[in-house]
Amino acid sequence: MAEARRILIADDHPMMRSALAQLVTQALPETVLLEAATLDQVIAAVGAQPSPAAVDLLLLDLNMPGMNGFGGLVLIRAEFPALPVIVISASEDALTVSRALDYGAAGFIPKSAPGERLAAAIGTVLAGDLWFPEHGEPSDRAEDIDLAARLAALTPQQLRVFMMVAEGRLNKQIAHELEVTEATVKAHVTMILRKLGVGNRTQAVIAAARLLVEPPQPVSGPVGSAAAPAGATGSAARAARRD
Repeated sequence: MAEARRILIADDHPMMRSALAQLVTQALPETVLLEAATLDQVIAAVGAQPSPAAVDLLLLDLNMPGMNGFGGLVLIRAEFPALPVIVISASEDALTVSRALDYGAAGFIPKSAPGERLAAAIGTVLAGDLWFPEHGEPSDRAEDIDLAARLAALTPQQLRVFMMVAEGRLNKQIAHELEVTEATVKAHVTMILRKLGVGNRTQAVIAAARLLVEPPQPVSGPVGSAAAPAGATGSAARAARRD
C-alpha cells in the first residue's frame, strides 16, 4: 500500500483551515493533514518531520502572521526547496498571481474558487506540474523576476534578517530575535546589500516593498462557489515561469 500523502494547511483563520481540510480529505481520503497558523509554525511543522520530503505539499495563505507577503514564500522555498507550495489567496489580481509564480510557488488558487478546482490543482502539483489561473502580464514583471533571482542568492538566515530590516527593526532588535550578536547581524546586512545590488538599508526596504501583497477583498466564504479562471498547467505555466 502506498504511503499516505502529508499536506500542510497554513492559514491563520481556523474556519478556512477547516474548510480546506474537508476539501482535501474529500479529494484524497488517505491524506495526513498538518496545520499551521503562522510562518514560524509552518517552518516548525516541516522541520519536525523525519525529513522535509515527508511533507508532500503546502497550501499557503500569504497573509498569515510573519509572512510579509511573498517574503514568507521566499523563505520557505529557501528552507525547503523540494517542498511544492500552492498559494491560497483572497488576492487574485494578475499581479499577485504573477508574483506567486515568480517567487517560487508551484500553484495558485483563489479563495473564491470551487472545491473541485482546488482538488484539480492539488493533483496537478502532486504530479510534479504547475497550476496557475490565466492572468494578464503585469507591465513591470521583469522587476519581480530580477528581484526573485537576487533573493535566491540569500541564505535562509539572511532572508530572515532581510525581512526584519524591511520591518524597520534595528540591528540590536534583530540580534535579540535571532539570538546572535550584533556583529553577526551587521555581517548579514552587508552581504544582503551586496547580493541585492543596493547601497543601503533604505534601498533594501524599497526592494522589499515588492514582496508585499495588497489587502484582499472579502470573499463570500472559504473556497466558495464562485467560478474561477481556468487553470494553466503544463508547458504554458512552465513558459510563464521562464519568461
